[in-house]
Amino acid sequence: MGHLGQKSLNYVLENGVSVCCDEECFEKDTIPASIQCAVQVLLMGLGEDINREGIIKTPHRVAKALHEGTIGYGLSAKEIVEGALFPEAGVEGTKVGHAGGVGGLVMVRDLDFYSYCESCMLPFYLKCHVGYVPSGQRVLGLSKLSRVTNVFAKRLQEPQRLADEVCSALHQGVQPQGVAIVLHCTHINFPHSNHKGLVETLVSSGSGVFQNKDADMWADFFGLLKFRGVDKEKLHAKGTSSWCPSLSYKDSSKVEEVNPLMITAVSSILKSLGEDPSRKELVGTPGRFVKWLMNFQCGDIDMKKLNGDLVVNSAEVSLGEKEKEIYLEMNLPFWSQCEHHLLPFHGVVHVGYFVSKGVEFQPIGKSLLQSIVHFFGFKLQVQERLTKQIAETVSPLVGGNVIVVVEAGHTCMISRGIEKFGSNTATIAALGLFATDLAARTSFLQSIPRATYIS
Repeated sequence: MGHLGQKSLNYVLENGVSVCCDEECFEKDTIPASIQCAVQVLLMGLGEDINREGIIKTPHRVAKALHEGTIGYGLSAKEIVEGALFPEAGVEGTKVGHAGGVGGLVMVRDLDFYSYCESCMLPFYLKCHVGYVPSGQRVLGLSKLSRVTNVFAKRLQEPQRLADEVCSALHQGVQPQGVAIVLHCTHINFPHSNHKGLVETLVSSGSGVFQNKDADMWADFFGLLKFRGVDKEKLHAKGTSSWCPSLSYKDSSKVEEVNPLMITAVSSILKSLGEDPSRKELVGTPGRFVKWLMNFQCGDIDMKKLNGDLVVNSAEVSLGEKEKEIYLEMNLPFWSQCEHHLLPFHGVVHVGYFVSKGVEFQPIGKSLLQSIVHFFGFKLQVQERLTKQIAETVSPLVGGNVIVVVEAGHTCMISRGIEKFGSNTATIAALGLFATDLAARTSFLQSIPRATYIS
């Protein structure tokens, strides 16, 4: 296994730039190649074998995803706006009112984007509502409102700065009477952080006639968001939003005990993406990202330790009995890290198992099931394998009749080229009687409650 060490380490990180000593790593210094080498350092630091089939191409996939996900550094909002302004006459000056290209509010709602959090380097989801009041008898092509937003979303960001940058770019490029931006941002929670559930924030930015947060034009703007679940009263004032959970994250890992090459590798990635690792907002980012990654180190399960005082005689669970009783444990939360892209996925696990009626049996405790879920979740994973591993581990404890369903949202489904917002993945592993009894499987699946997470 390619553990991180002086003898096995084939990569040297100097002056914040990743340099690979292996000729097969890359032939010339390109951005994706330098990131690939840094990712290999991180994988080795986790105790992974970088030649394992499941992750041998992970450095390339991560480099590609990060490069595409931060492509905004190389894009110009000014160039997007230029050539997309169109003449549009409005109400004549002798009449009362505003319309067309003279003063009526133009608004595009429900634009879905993702961005990378500058505090932890994990992607976050955002829904954008953008509007402006035209002036000078000109309007902007509607698609450009989305494209300009994407320029700044595809950078390391935090919500308020993102809103302000989009607002400023549109105001300078279009020169309207005013621009209004509202962003609803959602960040994956961290286990053991001070936050409960997903972390959400609602921020706004305005210019011109929207510069005053109490201006009448804001009433029109929020009036058009009435059925979008946007509550003006929940807007965070600038500088008051507590955003990234990494800032309050606590775990058993101590960054100072991690090989410093891992932190240097993350700094190298930041530099390769076009960022300045010494920027005050990014100084602590490498350490926080490594701290997150250290949750997913390689390890072996000790079932005796997990099992504790569980009393169950699986031999007494007769497969010949016709009458069975189903035990259910629903909505066991989990976090995991996609081994293909080093991006988190999270969700819930549902477990069901048969026990013959009349057989003396002590049901598996929820804490034991949660421990099993956590163990297999907190490592580099794929959901299909996670589902199978949980089922195979629980199976001998209950006499072989078990069904496991995992429901999860994958950030790699939104933070790469496909950008499938709102999608989620469900996987099933059925063993014993659940594999052959359709009625039993159907009964279990119909018992699954509505999931409480979003992708």
